[in-house]
Amino acid sequence: MVRAEHVTFESARGPASGYLARPDGERAAGGGPAVVVVQEWWGLVPHIEDVTRRFADQGYMALAPDLYHGSKTVDAEEAHHLMEGLDWARAAAELAGAVTHLRAVEGATSVGIVGYCMGGALAMIAAASAEVDAYAAYYGFPPEGAADVDAITAPGLIVFGEHEDFFSVPDAQAFAERQRAAGRDADVVVYPNAGHAFFNDARPEAYSADAATAAWQRTLALFAKHLS
Repeated sequence: MVRAEHVTFESARGPASGYLARPDGERAAGGGPAVVVVQEWWGLVPHIEDVTRRFADQGYMALAPDLYHGSKTVDAEEAHHLMEGLDWARAAAELAGAVTHLRAVEGATSVGIVGYCMGGALAMIAAASAEVDAYAAYYGFPPEGAADVDAITAPGLIVFGEHEDFFSVPDAQAFAERQRAAGRDADVVVYPNAGHAFFNDARPEAYSADAATAAWQRTLALFAKHLS
C-alpha cells in the first residue's frame, strides 16, 4: 500500500515543503527511481496528490512540492492571481531542491520530473538546470525568455490537446525539432478531440479519458526507459 506524507526539504531559496508518496514493499524505505510532480495553477490540490500516489503505485517515489506554500483554490480567477504572484525563480529553486532531496536524502538512483499546465512549463524550466534524467510536460511550455530550454539534455515528452489555448504548440514543436537535430530525444504529441487540462479527471469539463490514458502510458514508457 502506498504511504504518503507531507515533508520539508531544503532549497537554494530556503526551506520548502511537499507531498511525498512512497511505493509499497522494499522501495518504501527509499532508493530506486523517483519523480517530481509539479502542480497546476490551482496549487497542491487533491488531484495533484492523487497523481503523486499514482506514480508511487507504479513503483516511483514521488514528491509534489507545494509551490504556493499552503495556498490553493478551485476558482479560476483566484488561481490566475496565485500564478501571477508566483516567484518563478524561487519555484525553480524549490524544484531543484526537490530533485536534490530525492537523490541525497531519499536515496533515489534517478529522478524524472512531470508537470501540468503551469507545472509543465516549470518542469521544463527545472529540466534546463536541475539534474533530472527525463521530463514530461503536460500542456505547458515556458514562454520566450523564461528559460534556456535548449540547454535541456534530458530526454522528454510534451503533450497537448488539439484545442490547446494557453500555451504555444508550435513553439514546443520547434523546440523538439532543435533537440532532435542536436541528437537529443524529444517528442511532442497532440491528442485529437482534447483541450487544455485533458488529464485532470477532477474537472469533468476538461477531462478526456482517451487522451489522458494515452498520455499516461507514454509518460510511464518514457520513465521506464530512462529512470530504470
